Amino acid sequence: MGRGSTEPGGSEAGLAAVRIRLDIGYDGTGFSGWARQPGRRTVQETLEDALARVLSLPQPASLTVAGRTDAGVHARGQVAHADLPADRWAAAGPAAVRRLARLLPPDVRVHRAVLAPPGFDARFAALWRRYAYRVCDDPALADPLARHRTLWHRSLLDLEVMNGAARAFLGEHDFAAFCRRREGASTVRTLLRLDWARTGPAVAEATVVADAFCHNMVRALVGAMLKVGEGSRPPGWPAEVLAARARDPAVPVLPPHGLCLEEVGYPADACLATRGARSPFGSTG
Repeated sequence: MGRGSTEPGGSEAGLAAVRIRLDIGYDGTGFSGWARQPGRRTVQETLEDALARVLSLPQPASLTVAGRTDAGVHARGQVAHADLPADRWAAAGPAAVRRLARLLPPDVRVHRAVLAPPGFDARFAALWRRYAYRVCDDPALADPLARHRTLWHRSLLDLEVMNGAARAFLGEHDFAAFCRRREGASTVRTLLRLDWARTGPAVAEATVVADAFCHNMVRALVGAMLKVGEGSRPPGWPAEVLAARARDPAVPVLPPHGLCLEEVGYPADACLATRGARSPFGSTG
């Protein structure tokens, strides 16, 4: 839904609506994930309620997000959109972001809120999502101040071996062995990048980029890499698990706190409508 349209759940009946893009960051530690859940504190509910207050909406406007992160997962570059009454948005103007900053709790921020170009859809127009998973592999050098966003691992990791094993994942594959299955949902994804680098003393960081991710995929892929890096599994083992297309109990799904959604990529504005119409993917993360 673009400019000049109406959205029953997001704008007052009969009034023109505009689509707004929001760029968001949050510390996932205190949230039960992105999506609204009864009786749970979620990022979606927190943001929707704050936006309703800032714009004096009679009910919260629904946010559509690029990727629904799980409980405990962080985001530095999350993207969402909302269809809002044009008059309310015009009245708020550039002050909306500042007013949200005063209203929101300190573990979530809207960094930018702008009129979206025609055809923009935060979920379906996305070309790729980039996640990072951070691991400290020397407990003696672990930074206590980073403990809520870094996994502490018991032994030194061989990143060269891990990067060699990771190449088997690149390209389009059925990642059923690394996903929690959902009825009727495809587990075929195109992995564009998976590699490891040292970003600090005893800190290894995985960069994972794909067109989309199925549930638990990133944390399972990284978990398999840790098995190789610590030497408890041979370098060819992840490729064997991938080819089997069945969950292997030896593949750990790592804790969520080491994972962060860093960035979402979109096509040029002129290509947005075409991309949004043909994207088959629903969720990420």
